[in-house]
Amino acid sequence: MTDDNRKNIIIFLLVMAFFTGATIQLSEGSVLIGVVMFLIALALTSKIKLSGEYITKTSKFYIVIGAFIVIADLAYNLKAMNQLGTIDSMTFFLGLSFIAYGMSNEQYRRMGDFGIYMSGTFLVLYLTFYSLLPSMDNNFIHYFDHYFVLLPSLFIAGLFSNFDIHLVAIETVHLSGFEDATIVIGGPCSGLYSMFLLIGIIVGYTKMERLRNLRNIALLLILAIIVAYVANLIRVAVLYNVAYYYGVEKMMFVHVYLGWIIFIIISCGIMMVLNKSH
Repeated sequence: MTDDNRKNIIIFLLVMAFFTGATIQLSEGSVLIGVVMFLIALALTSKIKLSGEYITKTSKFYIVIGAFIVIADLAYNLKAMNQLGTIDSMTFFLGLSFIAYGMSNEQYRRMGDFGIYMSGTFLVLYLTFYSLLPSMDNNFIHYFDHYFVLLPSLFIAGLFSNFDIHLVAIETVHLSGFEDATIVIGGPCSGLYSMFLLIGIIVGYTKMERLRNLRNIALLLILAIIVAYVANLIRVAVLYNVAYYYGVEKMMFVHVYLGWIIFIIISCGIMMVLNKSH
């Protein structure tokens, strides 16, 4: 492993940490902290040393597309008075990536190339599972949350704690501990956001590094999804315990930070495998 490859692993781990933390902060925590983390992640991508060659020629076409995406996203949210969330941050980043890709500076183009594939992959997966399937009266998300997140996480929590917690709805549990609380398992708790983001980052990385071994890439994606899924179950089980022993307010604080901290830890091994695949 070369020094550049070691540096790439460290930088990509930081990029993933800040991107994941930013999306969670924007949707559930502090918007200001989310924006700062988002900008730091964007800046870090310019430090990656890549093996491919880029054509350093300005393209106004990509710049115009990027500017349109950014303006349209901001205008929609200002008109609808919506709070910026995960889908908005990825859309905004997609627009910025197109602008960067259209510039003549090689580092900006590298940032843009990574960002287009990363955010584009996330958006396609997000819209498929959270817009297309629900529009077809498909209850996949609800079934996934119930059978693949809520029930398994309750089982895991029960292995280590013996507390009063029971189902009250398909995505809802009630517990009586520090305080009576009702917790809804859905949205970020499903773990799908992290899976989408991780898949997007792997796609962006393989595109930038011109990786050609599709079999290894496919196996890595499958492994990443499995690991992210199991890690999310453990995270939700931990949240049950925090809510039971310390209350919902403490649980929400842990909820904002625990996910992306676990995510960055498990991503370390995945990025090392990626680095060895070319």
